[in-house]
Amino acid sequence: MSVLTTTIADGIATLTLNRADKRNSLSTELIAALHHEMKQCASDDAVRVVVLKGAGSAFCAGADLAYLQRISELSPTENIEDSAALKNMLQSIVECPKPVIAMVHGPAIAGGCGLATVCDFVVAGRERAMFGYSEVRIGFIPAIVLVYLVRKIGDTQARRLLLGAENISAEEAHRLGMITSVVDDDALEVEVHALASRLVKNSMSAMGLTKHMLNAVHGMSLDAGLQYATAMNALARQTDDCKRGIASFLNSSKG
Repeated sequence: MSVLTTTIADGIATLTLNRADKRNSLSTELIAALHHEMKQCASDDAVRVVVLKGAGSAFCAGADLAYLQRISELSPTENIEDSAALKNMLQSIVECPKPVIAMVHGPAIAGGCGLATVCDFVVAGRERAMFGYSEVRIGFIPAIVLVYLVRKIGDTQARRLLLGAENISAEEAHRLGMITSVVDDDALEVEVHALASRLVKNSMSAMGLTKHMLNAVHGMSLDAGLQYATAMNALARQTDDCKRGIASFLNSSKG
């Protein structure tokens, strides 16, 4: 049985973590599969939006116990390579030119919380979704996701979550700015599909350039950011989508 399943319909690729018996915990195989599928979605013109979800009761419960056992036995060089594989998988979501939506219906813990954190949109069920970075409880550290989380919610609340290792509700995650929205559990799938269907109608080139900018402007000075934005503004004007969009708008205005 595949650890990850992919379906594509109406421009929406749905990637389902398929280890329900292991609460969709991350393994070497699942990390590699996610990385591969995100790269495929990025280059597939039939895909305009990606939805990431989990089978069974959990979104993703962090690292698999067998995986944790294995990494504790790796050499320093092997651990660097394994850590890089996790980083590359997460970065493939961040760098994907298509919007990525996490549909969180249950616990998203440790690496699973990091997985949700790097998505562009996170829609969570009010009752069963839960978020937390539990790594320090077992002597591990949330090293890679820390970089993303600090950018997303700031230092103060990142310290609370990463050092405190507390699990928080979807409502609290939304208040902190970790996730996009909270909906009733029985409406989650409908809400995510509605969001994906709206995004499908947007310009692919415009969304891709906007994501590129959102990733790049962190750490830039105001002057450097504005210089970069000016260049990107000029680039966007030359895209076919922009030219068609302006022509369509002008034609509709004449009517």
